Amino acid sequence: MLLSLILFVPVIGAALVALMPNEKLVRPIALFASLVELGLALFLLQNFDSTTAAMQFVEKKEWIASFGINYFLGIDGISLWLVILTCFLTPIIIVGSWDSISERLKSFHVSLLVLQTAMLGTFLSLDMVLFYTFWELSLVPMYFMIGIWGGSRRIYATVKFFIFTMFGSVFMLVAMISLLYLTKQQLGFYSASILDFYRLDIPYIRGAWLSPQTLMFIAFSLAFAIKVPMFPVHTWLPDAHTEAPTPGSVILAGVMLKMGTYGFVRFSIPLFPDAVEEWSWFFLFIGVVGMIYGSLVAMVQTDIKKLVAYSSVAHMGYVVLGLFALNSYGFSGALYQMLNHGISTGALFLLVGMIYDRTHSREIAKYGGLAKAMPIYSICFFIITLSSIAVPGTNGFIGEFLILMGTFISAPIFGILAVTGVVLGAAYMLWMFKRVFFGQEGELILKYKEHGGLKDLNPRELGLMVVMIVMVFWMGIFPKHFLDYSKESLDHLTENYGQYELSMKTDIKEQLTAQIER
Repeated sequence: MLLSLILFVPVIGAALVALMPNEKLVRPIALFASLVELGLALFLLQNFDSTTAAMQFVEKKEWIASFGINYFLGIDGISLWLVILTCFLTPIIIVGSWDSISERLKSFHVSLLVLQTAMLGTFLSLDMVLFYTFWELSLVPMYFMIGIWGGSRRIYATVKFFIFTMFGSVFMLVAMISLLYLTKQQLGFYSASILDFYRLDIPYIRGAWLSPQTLMFIAFSLAFAIKVPMFPVHTWLPDAHTEAPTPGSVILAGVMLKMGTYGFVRFSIPLFPDAVEEWSWFFLFIGVVGMIYGSLVAMVQTDIKKLVAYSSVAHMGYVVLGLFALNSYGFSGALYQMLNHGISTGALFLLVGMIYDRTHSREIAKYGGLAKAMPIYSICFFIITLSSIAVPGTNGFIGEFLILMGTFISAPIFGILAVTGVVLGAAYMLWMFKRVFFGQEGELILKYKEHGGLKDLNPRELGLMVVMIVMVFWMGIFPKHFLDYSKESLDHLTENYGQYELSMKTDIKEQLTAQIER
Protein backbone atom coordinates (compact mmCIF):
# COMPACT_ATOMS: atom_id res chain seq x y z
CA MET A 1 0.00 0.00 0.00
CA LEU A 2 2.87 2.37 0.79
CA LEU A 3 4.29 2.26 -2.75
CA SER A 4 0.85 2.86 -4.25
CA LEU A 5 0.46 5.90 -2.00
CA ILE A 6 3.83 7.21 -3.12
CA LEU A 7 2.89 6.55 -6.73
CA PHE A 8 -0.55 8.20 -6.76
CA VAL A 9 -0.39 11.05 -4.23
CA PRO A 10 0.96 13.35 -7.01
CA VAL A 11 -1.99 12.37 -9.24
CA ILE A 12 -4.41 13.16 -6.41
CA GLY A 13 -2.62 16.49 -5.99
CA ALA A 14 -2.91 17.11 -9.74
CA ALA A 15 -6.68 16.40 -9.61
CA LEU A 16 -7.13 18.85 -6.71
CA VAL A 17 -5.13 21.49 -8.57
CA ALA A 18 -7.25 21.01 -11.70
CA LEU A 19 -10.48 21.43 -9.72
CA MET A 20 -9.40 24.59 -7.90
CA PRO A 21 -11.62 27.55 -8.85
CA ASN A 22 -9.07 30.01 -7.45
CA GLU A 23 -5.64 30.01 -9.08
CA LYS A 24 -4.10 31.53 -5.93
CA LEU A 25 -4.50 28.13 -4.27
CA VAL A 26 -2.77 26.21 -7.08
CA ARG A 27 0.80 26.64 -5.90
CA PRO A 28 0.09 25.93 -2.19
CA ILE A 29 -1.89 22.77 -3.00
CA ALA A 30 0.77 21.49 -5.41
CA LEU A 31 3.47 22.22 -2.84
CA PHE A 32 1.48 20.50 -0.09
CA ALA A 33 1.01 17.38 -2.26
CA SER A 34 4.75 17.28 -3.04
CA LEU A 35 5.66 17.67 0.64
CA VAL A 36 3.28 14.84 1.61
CA GLU A 37 4.98 12.78 -1.08
CA LEU A 38 8.41 13.63 0.34
CA GLY A 39 7.22 12.63 3.80
CA LEU A 40 6.05 9.24 2.49
CA ALA A 41 9.39 8.76 0.73
CA LEU A 42 11.30 9.50 3.93
CA PHE A 43 9.05 7.06 5.82
CA LEU A 44 9.92 4.47 3.17
CA LEU A 45 13.61 5.21 3.65
CA GLN A 46 13.31 4.89 7.43
CA ASN A 47 11.69 1.47 7.16
CA PHE A 48 13.80 0.13 4.31
CA ASP A 49 15.82 -2.98 5.16
CA SER A 50 19.33 -2.35 3.87
CA THR A 51 20.52 -5.86 4.84
CA THR A 52 18.84 -7.61 1.91
CA ALA A 53 18.90 -7.36 -1.88
CA ALA A 54 15.29 -8.57 -2.12
CA MET A 55 12.45 -6.46 -3.42
CA GLN A 56 10.59 -4.82 -0.55
CA PHE A 57 7.13 -3.36 0.07
CA VAL A 58 5.90 -5.52 -2.80
CA GLU A 59 2.38 -5.00 -4.15
CA LYS A 60 0.83 -7.25 -6.79
CA LYS A 61 -2.66 -7.14 -8.28
CA GLU A 62 -3.91 -8.97 -11.35
CA TRP A 63 -4.34 -6.73 -14.38
CA ILE A 64 -4.46 -8.67 -17.70
CA ALA A 65 -4.44 -12.29 -16.52
CA SER A 66 -4.32 -13.96 -19.94
CA PHE A 67 -0.87 -12.48 -20.63
CA GLY A 68 0.41 -12.49 -17.06
CA ILE A 69 0.37 -8.70 -16.85
CA ASN A 70 -0.01 -7.35 -13.32
CA TYR A 71 0.01 -4.17 -11.29
CA PHE A 72 3.31 -5.13 -9.69
CA LEU A 73 5.38 -2.76 -7.58
CA GLY A 74 8.52 -3.18 -5.48
CA ILE A 75 11.67 -1.37 -4.43
CA ASP A 76 15.28 -2.34 -3.71
CA GLY A 77 18.53 -0.54 -2.98
CA ILE A 78 18.97 0.40 -6.65
CA SER A 79 15.62 2.12 -7.12
CA LEU A 80 15.34 3.49 -3.56
CA TRP A 81 17.49 6.60 -3.99
CA LEU A 82 16.00 7.44 -7.39
CA VAL A 83 12.56 7.49 -5.77
CA ILE A 84 13.89 9.69 -2.95
CA LEU A 85 15.57 12.01 -5.48
CA THR A 86 12.31 12.41 -7.44
CA CYS A 87 10.34 13.22 -4.30
CA PHE A 88 13.06 15.59 -3.05
CA LEU A 89 13.36 17.64 -6.24
CA THR A 90 9.64 18.13 -6.90
CA PRO A 91 8.94 20.57 -4.01
CA ILE A 92 12.24 22.29 -4.84
CA ILE A 93 10.97 22.82 -8.39
CA ILE A 94 7.57 24.10 -7.24
CA VAL A 95 9.12 26.64 -4.87
CA GLY A 96 11.75 27.54 -7.47
CA SER A 97 9.09 28.35 -10.08
CA TRP A 98 6.91 30.34 -7.66
CA ASP A 99 7.47 33.62 -9.51
CA SER A 100 8.81 32.48 -12.88
CA ILE A 101 5.66 30.61 -14.01
CA SER A 102 2.71 32.99 -14.18
CA GLU A 103 0.62 31.71 -17.10
CA ARG A 104 -1.62 28.62 -17.09
CA LEU A 105 -0.71 27.80 -13.50
CA LYS A 106 -3.15 24.91 -13.29
CA SER A 107 -1.87 23.22 -16.42
CA PHE A 108 1.76 23.63 -15.40
CA HIS A 109 1.38 22.12 -11.94
CA VAL A 110 -0.87 19.32 -13.21
CA SER A 111 1.82 18.47 -15.77
CA LEU A 112 4.56 18.53 -13.15
CA LEU A 113 2.69 16.27 -10.70
CA VAL A 114 1.64 13.79 -13.42
CA LEU A 115 5.26 13.72 -14.59
CA GLN A 116 6.34 12.90 -11.04
CA THR A 117 3.97 9.92 -10.97
CA ALA A 118 5.24 8.70 -14.36
CA MET A 119 8.88 8.87 -13.25
CA LEU A 120 8.14 7.13 -9.95
CA GLY A 121 6.25 4.45 -11.87
CA THR A 122 9.32 3.60 -13.96
CA PHE A 123 11.42 3.16 -10.80
CA LEU A 124 8.82 1.13 -8.89
CA SER A 125 7.38 -1.14 -11.61
CA LEU A 126 8.22 -4.85 -11.51
CA ASP A 127 6.00 -5.61 -14.50
CA MET A 128 7.43 -4.84 -17.92
CA VAL A 129 4.13 -3.61 -19.39
CA LEU A 130 3.55 -1.39 -16.37
CA PHE A 131 7.09 -0.06 -16.68
CA TYR A 132 6.57 0.68 -20.36
CA THR A 133 3.28 2.45 -19.62
CA PHE A 134 4.91 4.82 -17.17
CA TRP A 135 7.98 5.19 -19.41
CA GLU A 136 5.81 6.45 -22.27
CA LEU A 137 3.53 8.47 -19.99
CA SER A 138 6.50 10.60 -18.90
CA LEU A 139 6.80 11.97 -22.45
CA VAL A 140 3.41 13.66 -22.42
CA PRO A 141 3.74 16.17 -19.53
CA MET A 142 7.34 16.98 -20.48
CA TYR A 143 6.19 17.58 -24.07
CA PHE A 144 3.63 20.12 -22.84
CA MET A 145 6.01 21.73 -20.33
CA ILE A 146 8.51 22.52 -23.07
CA GLY A 147 5.92 23.21 -25.78
CA ILE A 148 3.77 25.63 -23.76
CA TRP A 149 6.17 27.31 -21.33
CA GLY A 150 9.37 27.03 -23.37
CA GLY A 151 11.37 29.54 -25.40
CA SER A 152 11.07 30.80 -28.95
CA ARG A 153 12.14 27.47 -30.55
CA ARG A 154 10.02 25.34 -28.22
CA ILE A 155 8.04 23.58 -30.96
CA TYR A 156 11.23 22.38 -32.67
CA ALA A 157 12.65 21.21 -29.32
CA THR A 158 9.50 19.34 -28.27
CA VAL A 159 9.05 17.55 -31.58
CA LYS A 160 12.72 16.53 -31.63
CA PHE A 161 12.51 15.30 -28.03
CA PHE A 162 9.34 13.31 -28.77
CA ILE A 163 10.60 11.74 -32.01
CA PHE A 164 13.96 10.67 -30.55
CA THR A 165 12.41 9.10 -27.47
CA MET A 166 9.56 7.38 -29.32
CA PHE A 167 12.00 5.96 -31.87
CA GLY A 168 13.94 4.12 -29.15
CA SER A 169 10.80 3.03 -27.32
CA VAL A 170 9.45 1.19 -30.37
CA PHE A 171 12.46 -1.13 -30.41
CA MET A 172 12.12 -1.74 -26.67
CA LEU A 173 8.44 -2.63 -27.17
CA VAL A 174 9.32 -5.27 -29.79
CA ALA A 175 11.97 -6.80 -27.49
CA MET A 176 9.52 -6.73 -24.57
CA ILE A 177 6.91 -8.66 -26.57
CA SER A 178 9.60 -11.19 -27.53
CA LEU A 179 10.42 -11.72 -23.84
CA LEU A 180 6.72 -12.16 -23.09
CA TYR A 181 6.46 -15.01 -25.58
CA LEU A 182 9.74 -16.50 -24.35
CA THR A 183 8.24 -16.87 -20.87
CA LYS A 184 5.48 -18.99 -22.41
CA GLN A 185 8.04 -21.23 -24.10
CA GLN A 186 10.40 -21.68 -21.16
CA LEU A 187 8.22 -21.24 -18.07
CA GLY A 188 4.95 -22.62 -19.44
CA PHE A 189 2.93 -19.46 -18.88
CA TYR A 190 2.81 -15.88 -20.05
CA SER A 191 4.38 -13.40 -17.68
CA ALA A 192 5.40 -9.76 -17.95
CA SER A 193 7.08 -9.90 -14.52
CA ILE A 194 10.64 -8.60 -14.56
CA LEU A 195 11.47 -11.20 -11.92
CA ASP A 196 10.31 -13.95 -14.29
CA PHE A 197 12.31 -12.41 -17.13
CA TYR A 198 15.44 -12.85 -14.99
CA ARG A 199 14.75 -16.61 -14.94
CA LEU A 200 14.82 -16.93 -18.73
CA ASP A 201 17.65 -18.56 -20.66
CA ILE A 202 17.78 -16.19 -23.61
CA PRO A 203 19.62 -17.82 -26.58
CA TYR A 204 23.02 -16.33 -27.27
CA ILE A 205 25.62 -17.01 -29.97
CA ARG A 206 28.86 -15.11 -29.42
CA GLY A 207 29.78 -12.87 -32.31
CA ALA A 208 26.43 -13.36 -34.04
CA TRP A 209 24.48 -10.16 -34.65
CA LEU A 210 21.29 -12.13 -35.14
CA SER A 211 21.58 -13.85 -31.77
CA PRO A 212 18.26 -13.29 -29.91
CA GLN A 213 20.01 -12.03 -26.80
CA THR A 214 22.17 -9.60 -28.78
CA LEU A 215 19.18 -8.22 -30.71
CA MET A 216 17.14 -7.74 -27.54
CA PHE A 217 20.10 -6.12 -25.82
CA ILE A 218 20.52 -3.67 -28.70
CA ALA A 219 16.78 -2.89 -28.72
CA PHE A 220 16.60 -2.16 -24.99
CA SER A 221 19.91 -0.32 -24.93
CA LEU A 222 18.92 1.96 -27.81
CA ALA A 223 15.86 3.13 -25.90
CA PHE A 224 17.90 3.71 -22.74
CA ALA A 225 20.80 5.35 -24.61
CA ILE A 226 18.47 7.94 -26.15
CA LYS A 227 16.93 8.71 -22.77
CA VAL A 228 20.34 9.11 -20.98
CA PRO A 229 21.30 10.52 -23.60
CA MET A 230 24.50 8.95 -24.88
CA PHE A 231 26.63 10.14 -27.77
CA PRO A 232 25.68 10.22 -30.68
CA VAL A 233 21.92 10.15 -29.89
CA HIS A 234 22.20 13.10 -27.52
CA THR A 235 21.33 15.99 -29.82
CA TRP A 236 17.75 16.39 -28.54
CA LEU A 237 18.95 17.24 -25.01
CA PRO A 238 20.69 20.62 -25.53
CA ASP A 239 17.70 21.87 -27.53
CA ALA A 240 15.22 20.62 -24.95
CA HIS A 241 17.17 22.17 -22.07
CA THR A 242 17.68 25.48 -23.83
CA GLU A 243 14.01 25.92 -24.72
CA ALA A 244 12.49 24.38 -21.57
CA PRO A 245 11.41 26.61 -18.68
CA THR A 246 13.64 26.40 -15.62
CA PRO A 247 11.42 23.85 -13.80
CA GLY A 248 11.41 21.66 -16.92
CA SER A 249 15.20 21.77 -17.16
CA VAL A 250 15.58 20.88 -13.47
CA ILE A 251 13.27 17.86 -13.62
CA LEU A 252 14.68 16.76 -16.98
CA ALA A 253 18.29 16.86 -15.78
CA GLY A 254 17.55 15.85 -12.22
CA VAL A 255 15.39 12.78 -12.77
CA MET A 256 14.27 12.02 -16.34
CA LEU A 257 17.75 11.29 -17.67
CA LYS A 258 18.18 8.74 -14.84
CA MET A 259 15.34 6.69 -16.28
CA GLY A 260 17.76 5.67 -19.03
CA THR A 261 20.64 4.69 -16.75
CA TYR A 262 18.19 2.93 -14.42
CA GLY A 263 16.98 0.94 -17.42
CA PHE A 264 20.53 -0.29 -18.04
CA VAL A 265 20.86 -1.43 -14.43
CA ARG A 266 17.42 -3.02 -14.15
CA PHE A 267 17.09 -4.55 -17.60
CA SER A 268 20.01 -4.53 -20.03
CA ILE A 269 22.80 -5.72 -17.72
CA PRO A 270 21.02 -8.51 -15.76
CA LEU A 271 18.76 -9.71 -18.61
CA PHE A 272 21.43 -9.96 -21.31
CA PRO A 273 24.71 -10.71 -19.48
CA ASP A 274 26.47 -12.45 -22.35
CA ALA A 275 25.74 -9.64 -24.78
CA VAL A 276 26.77 -7.11 -22.13
CA GLU A 277 30.18 -8.75 -21.68
CA GLU A 278 30.72 -8.88 -25.44
CA TRP A 279 29.72 -5.25 -26.00
CA SER A 280 30.89 -3.63 -22.76
CA TRP A 281 33.98 -2.22 -24.53
CA PHE A 282 31.70 -0.36 -26.94
CA PHE A 283 29.73 1.29 -24.15
CA LEU A 284 32.93 2.15 -22.29
CA PHE A 285 34.17 3.78 -25.49
CA ILE A 286 30.91 5.67 -26.04
CA GLY A 287 30.92 6.78 -22.39
CA VAL A 288 34.42 8.23 -22.71
CA VAL A 289 33.61 9.85 -26.07
CA GLY A 290 30.49 11.40 -24.53
CA MET A 291 32.54 12.81 -21.65
CA ILE A 292 35.20 14.36 -23.87
CA TYR A 293 32.82 15.49 -26.63
CA GLY A 294 30.34 17.02 -24.16
CA SER A 295 33.16 18.91 -22.45
CA LEU A 296 34.69 20.21 -25.70
CA VAL A 297 31.33 21.41 -27.04
CA ALA A 298 30.49 23.01 -23.69
CA MET A 299 33.71 25.04 -23.96
CA VAL A 300 32.52 26.89 -27.06
CA GLN A 301 29.00 27.70 -25.89
CA THR A 302 27.91 31.30 -25.58
CA ASP A 303 24.69 30.47 -23.69
CA ILE A 304 25.08 29.54 -19.99
CA LYS A 305 22.11 27.17 -20.07
CA LYS A 306 23.35 25.37 -23.17
CA LEU A 307 26.77 25.00 -21.54
CA VAL A 308 25.14 23.33 -18.52
CA ALA A 309 23.11 21.14 -20.91
CA TYR A 310 26.26 19.83 -22.60
CA SER A 311 27.79 19.29 -19.16
CA SER A 312 24.92 16.82 -18.61
CA VAL A 313 26.03 14.87 -21.67
CA ALA A 314 29.54 14.71 -20.19
CA HIS A 315 28.40 13.77 -16.67
CA MET A 316 26.05 11.04 -17.86
CA GLY A 317 29.04 9.63 -19.77
CA TYR A 318 30.59 8.97 -16.35
CA VAL A 319 27.51 7.01 -15.32
CA VAL A 320 27.65 4.84 -18.45
CA LEU A 321 31.36 4.28 -17.83
CA GLY A 322 30.67 3.09 -14.28
CA LEU A 323 27.84 0.77 -15.30
CA PHE A 324 29.82 -1.04 -17.97
CA ALA A 325 32.92 -1.39 -15.84
CA LEU A 326 30.84 -4.26 -14.42
CA ASN A 327 32.34 -4.25 -10.93
CA SER A 328 31.22 -3.07 -7.49
CA TYR A 329 33.17 0.21 -7.64
CA GLY A 330 31.68 1.06 -11.02
CA PHE A 331 28.10 0.19 -10.04
CA SER A 332 28.33 2.10 -6.75
CA GLY A 333 29.90 5.12 -8.44
CA ALA A 334 27.33 5.10 -11.25
CA LEU A 335 24.39 5.05 -8.84
CA TYR A 336 25.96 7.77 -6.70
CA GLN A 337 26.71 9.88 -9.75
CA MET A 338 23.05 9.66 -10.78
CA LEU A 339 22.13 11.26 -7.47
CA ASN A 340 25.00 13.76 -7.66
CA HIS A 341 24.01 14.88 -11.12
CA GLY A 342 20.41 15.34 -10.00
CA ILE A 343 21.50 17.61 -7.15
CA SER A 344 24.36 19.54 -8.78
CA THR A 345 22.99 20.03 -12.29
CA GLY A 346 19.49 20.63 -10.94
CA ALA A 347 20.96 23.40 -8.75
CA LEU A 348 22.86 24.86 -11.72
CA PHE A 349 19.67 25.11 -13.78
CA LEU A 350 17.90 26.75 -10.82
CA LEU A 351 20.70 29.31 -10.58
CA VAL A 352 20.65 30.00 -14.31
CA GLY A 353 16.88 30.46 -14.08
CA MET A 354 17.26 32.95 -11.21
CA ILE A 355 19.59 35.24 -13.18
CA TYR A 356 17.48 34.85 -16.34
CA ASP A 357 14.36 36.01 -14.45
CA ARG A 358 16.25 39.22 -13.62
CA THR A 359 18.00 39.98 -16.91
CA HIS A 360 16.18 37.87 -19.53
CA SER A 361 19.52 36.90 -21.01
CA ARG A 362 21.78 33.86 -20.79
CA GLU A 363 24.60 35.18 -23.00
CA ILE A 364 27.96 34.73 -21.24
CA ALA A 365 29.48 37.70 -23.10
CA LYS A 366 26.85 40.07 -21.70
CA TYR A 367 27.87 39.37 -18.12
CA GLY A 368 31.02 40.08 -16.19
CA GLY A 369 31.57 41.43 -12.72
CA LEU A 370 28.48 39.65 -11.39
CA ALA A 371 30.32 38.81 -8.16
CA LYS A 372 30.15 42.46 -7.08
CA ALA A 373 26.57 42.93 -8.19
CA MET A 374 25.21 39.73 -6.58
CA PRO A 375 27.69 38.40 -3.98
CA ILE A 376 25.38 35.85 -2.30
CA TYR A 377 24.31 34.47 -5.68
CA SER A 378 27.97 34.27 -6.70
CA ILE A 379 28.93 32.27 -3.60
CA CYS A 380 26.11 29.79 -4.21
CA PHE A 381 27.06 29.43 -7.87
CA PHE A 382 30.71 28.89 -6.94
CA ILE A 383 29.88 26.09 -4.49
CA ILE A 384 27.68 24.30 -7.02
CA THR A 385 30.43 24.74 -9.63
CA LEU A 386 32.88 23.03 -7.27
CA SER A 387 30.40 20.18 -6.93
CA SER A 388 30.02 19.92 -10.71
CA ILE A 389 33.79 19.64 -11.25
CA ALA A 390 34.10 17.08 -8.44
CA VAL A 391 36.26 18.94 -5.92
CA PRO A 392 37.02 16.72 -2.87
CA GLY A 393 34.52 17.28 -0.09
CA THR A 394 31.64 17.70 -2.52
CA ASN A 395 29.24 15.03 -3.74
CA GLY A 396 30.65 14.93 -7.26
CA PHE A 397 34.06 13.75 -6.08
CA ILE A 398 32.77 10.54 -4.51
CA GLY A 399 30.86 9.41 -7.59
CA GLU A 400 33.61 10.20 -10.08
CA PHE A 401 36.30 8.65 -7.86
CA LEU A 402 34.41 5.36 -7.56
CA ILE A 403 33.69 5.31 -11.31
CA LEU A 404 37.34 5.92 -12.19
CA MET A 405 38.44 3.20 -9.76
CA GLY A 406 36.03 0.73 -11.31
CA THR A 407 37.09 1.67 -14.83
CA PHE A 408 40.82 1.41 -14.06
CA ILE A 409 40.23 -2.10 -12.67
CA SER A 410 38.26 -3.40 -15.65
CA ALA A 411 39.67 -1.36 -18.56
CA PRO A 412 42.71 0.82 -17.66
CA ILE A 413 42.92 2.52 -21.08
CA PHE A 414 39.39 3.88 -20.74
CA GLY A 415 40.17 4.96 -17.19
CA ILE A 416 43.12 7.01 -18.44
CA LEU A 417 40.98 8.60 -21.17
CA ALA A 418 38.26 9.36 -18.63
CA VAL A 419 40.70 11.46 -16.60
CA THR A 420 40.90 13.73 -19.65
CA GLY A 421 37.18 14.33 -19.30
CA VAL A 422 37.68 15.32 -15.65
CA VAL A 423 40.25 17.96 -16.62
CA LEU A 424 38.11 19.33 -19.47
CA GLY A 425 35.06 19.46 -17.18
CA ALA A 426 36.95 21.66 -14.73
CA ALA A 427 38.22 23.82 -17.59
CA TYR A 428 34.87 24.81 -19.13
CA MET A 429 33.07 25.32 -15.81
CA LEU A 430 35.83 27.51 -14.35
CA TRP A 431 36.14 29.41 -17.64
CA MET A 432 32.44 30.18 -17.58
CA PHE A 433 32.52 31.15 -13.90
CA LYS A 434 35.47 33.50 -14.42
CA ARG A 435 33.83 35.22 -17.44
CA VAL A 436 30.44 35.68 -15.78
CA PHE A 437 31.48 36.62 -12.25
CA PHE A 438 34.95 38.15 -12.48
CA GLY A 439 35.34 39.28 -16.08
CA GLN A 440 35.12 42.81 -17.31
CA GLU A 441 31.70 44.30 -16.64
CA GLY A 442 29.42 43.44 -19.55
CA GLU A 443 26.58 45.43 -21.04
CA LEU A 444 23.94 43.85 -18.80
CA ILE A 445 25.81 44.64 -15.59
CA LEU A 446 26.40 48.24 -16.73
CA LYS A 447 22.76 48.59 -17.79
CA TYR A 448 21.38 47.47 -14.45
CA LYS A 449 23.98 49.49 -12.53
CA GLU A 450 22.35 52.61 -13.96
CA HIS A 451 19.01 51.50 -12.49
CA GLY A 452 20.14 50.61 -8.98
CA GLY A 453 21.87 47.30 -9.79
CA LEU A 454 20.73 43.69 -9.81
CA LYS A 455 18.87 42.37 -6.79
CA ASP A 456 20.62 39.54 -4.97
CA LEU A 457 18.88 36.33 -3.93
CA ASN A 458 15.63 36.80 -2.05
CA PRO A 459 14.82 34.63 1.01
CA ARG A 460 12.89 32.09 -1.06
CA GLU A 461 15.75 31.63 -3.54
CA LEU A 462 18.40 31.60 -0.81
CA GLY A 463 16.45 28.94 1.10
CA LEU A 464 16.39 26.70 -1.97
CA MET A 465 20.12 27.06 -2.53
CA VAL A 466 20.93 26.40 1.14
CA VAL A 467 19.03 23.09 0.89
CA MET A 468 20.93 22.11 -2.28
CA ILE A 469 24.31 23.16 -0.83
CA VAL A 470 23.67 21.16 2.35
CA MET A 471 23.03 18.10 0.15
CA VAL A 472 26.25 18.76 -1.80
CA PHE A 473 28.40 18.65 1.33
CA TRP A 474 26.40 15.97 3.12
CA MET A 475 26.80 13.58 0.19
CA GLY A 476 30.43 14.61 -0.25
CA ILE A 477 31.50 14.19 3.38
CA PHE A 478 29.23 11.33 4.50
CA PRO A 479 28.74 9.08 1.43
CA LYS A 480 28.30 6.04 3.69
CA HIS A 481 24.91 7.42 4.76
CA PHE A 482 23.74 6.86 1.18
CA LEU A 483 25.82 3.98 -0.16
CA ASP A 484 24.99 1.63 2.72
CA TYR A 485 21.34 1.47 1.64
CA SER A 486 22.31 0.24 -1.81
CA LYS A 487 25.30 -1.94 -0.93
CA GLU A 488 23.48 -5.28 -0.76
CA SER A 489 21.60 -4.72 -4.00
CA LEU A 490 24.70 -3.57 -5.86
CA ASP A 491 26.83 -6.42 -4.47
CA HIS A 492 24.15 -8.88 -5.54
CA LEU A 493 24.16 -7.40 -9.04
CA THR A 494 27.97 -7.47 -9.23
CA GLU A 495 28.25 -11.10 -8.12
CA ASN A 496 25.26 -12.49 -10.00
CA TYR A 497 24.48 -10.37 -13.06
CA GLY A 498 25.33 -13.39 -15.24
CA GLN A 499 22.61 -15.43 -13.48
CA TYR A 500 20.59 -12.68 -11.87
CA GLU A 501 17.51 -13.36 -9.78
CA LEU A 502 15.58 -11.31 -7.26
CA SER A 503 13.41 -12.55 -4.43
CA MET A 504 10.57 -10.67 -2.77
CA LYS A 505 10.22 -9.57 0.80
CA THR A 506 6.50 -9.17 1.01
CA ASP A 507 5.68 -8.92 4.71
CA ILE A 508 5.82 -5.23 5.66
CA LYS A 509 5.25 -6.03 9.35
CA GLU A 510 8.29 -8.27 9.21
CA GLN A 511 10.30 -5.42 7.68
CA LEU A 512 9.24 -2.98 10.38
CA THR A 513 10.01 -5.53 13.12
CA ALA A 514 13.49 -6.12 11.71
CA GLN A 515 14.13 -2.38 11.72
CA ILE A 516 13.11 -2.09 15.37
CA GLU A 517 15.28 -5.05 16.37
CA ARG A 518 18.32 -3.54 14.63
